[in-house]
Amino acid sequence: MSFLKNDTICAIATASGTAAVSMIRMSGKDSHKIALSRFIRKKELTLDTIVANKMYYGEITDLDGKIIDDVMLTFFKAPHSYTGEDSAEIVCHGSPFIQNKILEILIQSGARLAEAGEYTMRAFVNNKMDLTQAEAVADLISSQNEAEHRVAMNQLKGGFSKELQVLRSKLLDLTSLMELELDFSEEDVEFADRTKLNNLIEEASTHINKLTDSFRLGNTIKRGTPVAIVGDANAGKSTLLNALLGEERAIVSDIAGTTRDTIEETLNIGGKTFRFIDTAGIRETEDTIEKIGIERAFKKISEADIILGLLDLNQSSDTYFKSARFIINNVNLLKQKLILIFNKVDLNNEAMLIDTKLIINNLRTSIEKNIERNGGNMIDEYKYSVTGQDCHDIRNLIKYDFISAKNDEHIEKLKKDIAFYGRDLVVGENEVLVTNLRHYEALVKASESLVKVKEGLDFGISTEFVAQDLKEVLYYLGSITGEISSSDVLNSIFGRFCIGK
Repeated sequence: MSFLKNDTICAIATASGTAAVSMIRMSGKDSHKIALSRFIRKKELTLDTIVANKMYYGEITDLDGKIIDDVMLTFFKAPHSYTGEDSAEIVCHGSPFIQNKILEILIQSGARLAEAGEYTMRAFVNNKMDLTQAEAVADLISSQNEAEHRVAMNQLKGGFSKELQVLRSKLLDLTSLMELELDFSEEDVEFADRTKLNNLIEEASTHINKLTDSFRLGNTIKRGTPVAIVGDANAGKSTLLNALLGEERAIVSDIAGTTRDTIEETLNIGGKTFRFIDTAGIRETEDTIEKIGIERAFKKISEADIILGLLDLNQSSDTYFKSARFIINNVNLLKQKLILIFNKVDLNNEAMLIDTKLIINNLRTSIEKNIERNGGNMIDEYKYSVTGQDCHDIRNLIKYDFISAKNDEHIEKLKKDIAFYGRDLVVGENEVLVTNLRHYEALVKASESLVKVKEGLDFGISTEFVAQDLKEVLYYLGSITGEISSSDVLNSIFGRFCIGK
């Protein structure tokens, strides 16, 4: 990427296709000059008379003086622009011909076509934002719901950066004192207070661990809450996925074992994004490919926040309750939400007569063992009672629904229950969450280096080695915000942006 070049770039900043209006932006030292060379208005404008941040109406012409369109032109003067450079934005009619023609004229007049993410790259290079804020721009553009928008906006405002800067500043001060000790090593002088250093390491570890722990929620918000659809072969999992999406996405067949691999699709329910995963049917099989699919199904179950356990009401009650117990045994009810779905009510007229008491009585032992196995206490923490049809959950650990996926019966009720479990994804106005894998990996490495620092202090290891481990912590924290970065990393990050941003 040519992000260090001191030239002028241009690109269409709005979405492609026909629209009422479109916007073309330029940035670079000659952007004002190039814009004025092709801009005509009743009162002449010059480089000396333009007013920054003011919109001018006029006409734009080609190199032969032919009028291409009526436009609105705005000038931004460095450093008070998005990129920190002189910039200009041309708003024209949204005809693809007009957009491309104006772009062609600007290139003929001395600009070049911008590369993907080059505007934000220049903003980063010109210290208009750090790397986390730059990445937040891409997240903001791609946000699909309120939670995504709020997390990206908080990061764009510098919430994440400020936390890292405060932490890094404290560690940097102590590292400097330790480096000073090395200069006076022969005099056996300690400039860095070891008690203070120990306290800071504890504080930093706690802070970093809190950020790394937030990655699960942050990643869930960014990619969508993972919802695994699991159950016996031919229970109707693919049919259910299609019913939830409202389209024929998964192949449906009466032949058991049709789904050999996982299928993923996202759906917005109640303003939140859910990522539905249709898994292979869980059953005994000699088919090598199907076995691989079943192994992947178990992996997806462990990764999901919500499990939709599909039960086939066309089977005997002993069979579908056995399936329910099997599903319960393979989830963590203290960390995952489970909805047991009794499917094919259209084939079982007595299905709706199954009451809560019958369900809980059949599943009670499995639920108690699940909670105890995962470190909970059923007696003290998860008491429950059956008081009629309204008691359809066990401390919100399990919900159940009766549906016909084939006939779209009670699908909306199921969606409401799924949305209920997504209610926890409410992000505070100033809450900082890690949503980026690059940030997460850097924080994990910083945490590992902090452990080495702590061990070095505890065992009285030489100041030189402790200082080196502290430098590693600073390096990893600095790599997140871009204080320390390589061209390969920058190219990878900004290469994922759209052209024009």
